[in-house]
Amino acid sequence: MGEPKGVAEGVPTAVRPDPHTGDGRRPVAWLHIVAPPSWSVTPSARSWCTCGYERQALGRAAVLQLVAAHNEHRTACPLLGPTTEGRAAA
Repeated sequence: MGEPKGVAEGVPTAVRPDPHTGDGRRPVAWLHIVAPPSWSVTPSARSWCTCGYERQALGRAAVLQLVAAHNEHRTACPLLGPTTEGRAAA
């Protein structure tokens, strides 16, 4: 009796950790901003959440308002809750 054999004789099998185990966190809300380096190009943004919240903005002022609305939604979203661990790091 020796080590377990792999596919070929003499090749030991390796037990690897499950790559799908995590720390329990999952993405819920996203904010995607497109801000080209040229001032002549109009920036745009999109904010969406798995709860159904979805907004889009076009133009500098509208994108800044969308960022503020996205942050506000993160505090009011029923999926995120008011006190989620690790919020200060994000």
